[in-house]
Amino acid sequence: MRSQRILRLGRATVVIVVMLAVAAGLLPLVVPGGLFERDASRLAAGVIFVASLVALAVGRVPGLAIDRAGVALVGAALMVACGALPLDDAYRAVDLDTLTLLLGMMILVANLRLSGFFAIAGGWVMRRAHRPLALLAAIAAVAGMFSAFLVNDAVCLVLAPLVIELTLTLRRNPLPYLLAVAMASNIGSTATITGNPQNMMIGSLSGISYVSFAVTLAPVALCGLMLTVTLIALLHRREFAGGTQLTAPPAPARFHGVLIWRALAATLLVVALFFAGQPPAKVAIIVGGLLLLTRRVRSARVYAQIDWSLLLMFAGLFIIVAGAERSLLSGEVITAAGRLQLDRLPVLSALTVILSNLISNVPAVVVLRPFVDSLHDPERAWLTVAMASTLAGNLTVLGSIANLIVVQRAAASGVVIGLWDYCRVGVPLTLLTLLIGTFWLST
Repeated sequence: MRSQRILRLGRATVVIVVMLAVAAGLLPLVVPGGLFERDASRLAAGVIFVASLVALAVGRVPGLAIDRAGVALVGAALMVACGALPLDDAYRAVDLDTLTLLLGMMILVANLRLSGFFAIAGGWVMRRAHRPLALLAAIAAVAGMFSAFLVNDAVCLVLAPLVIELTLTLRRNPLPYLLAVAMASNIGSTATITGNPQNMMIGSLSGISYVSFAVTLAPVALCGLMLTVTLIALLHRREFAGGTQLTAPPAPARFHGVLIWRALAATLLVVALFFAGQPPAKVAIIVGGLLLLTRRVRSARVYAQIDWSLLLMFAGLFIIVAGAERSLLSGEVITAAGRLQLDRLPVLSALTVILSNLISNVPAVVVLRPFVDSLHDPERAWLTVAMASTLAGNLTVLGSIANLIVVQRAAASGVVIGLWDYCRVGVPLTLLTLLIGTFWLST
């Protein structure tokens, strides 16, 4: 009863905050006039900024049929309405490189998925793991490797049902293996710019090359993957004790050979061009566009695999933060941020983790942008934000979309992953990987 009252209070708070944001956003239009208009615009920008972050953190506005993408769009519209950001500046605030890279990679992943590549590759590796511990290591390796070059959310969408089917066929407990899918995909995505949406954003905002990013953070990802297997094996000793031989083969996967080779060749070309120093956004959208030229897969099937709402949320976030930065980011605010000693990587890492778990990792990156750009070594600071915001996703089930995908897919198959089931591995894994990453970047 008490928890229900707290939940209702929380929902009411979100509704009140959002309503205040709408009222604040429209106030300068209703009562224009000189100094008051400027003050009202500044106040409105602050309220809209806070309300948008609260609603994005919750994921929805109680009583309204609106999701995170809609929240970001409404927040952006109110920033323009209140005068915090003129419409022309709002257009310029949207980082098209980030959206272009994300769209191109989504098209590439869609082609790999529709061709059956993920099912074939995952099944091939898992069939060669003859013991439970070897199977766990294989699943973590596959999830981490794919997530390093492709979007981790898409990797979880494909691997979770495969792992569930395989483990149930082998009469094993699916829980530890599904934890490996979620946690390894988060950690593996740390390695490159194309591993997850926030890294794509950081790559575009910072100008860090693909090679430099990978050389710096791939060792952290590799250590994290080994630590993932170790912790899961230790905390689920009953599943991995003894020398049980796994013999039951997984069900044969459906695939299309021509499409697999075509999509795989495109993926290898994209990765090669990334490492050759070509602009990631340009490479991704050109190759992604060319993949649509086929007689075997209707374009509509590819479009159905693209997370259009994520692209919309990114665009809205850029405008919301630009409006807040223009209206609220004064010299006093920058000076106050300087007193937090963000140049010290442990401090920046801790702040990133806190923000990522409060408002999600993508909004956290956008919020930190003006402060990171003003630091003495912005490149190292951006790498720290990329590392911390990604590894923070393993702290709780709600830490990343990848986690939620795995949990939801598991629930649909009757496998329950509870909060304690996740956190007993996720919390120590997050703390240890953050210590490793922060130490590595500090040396």
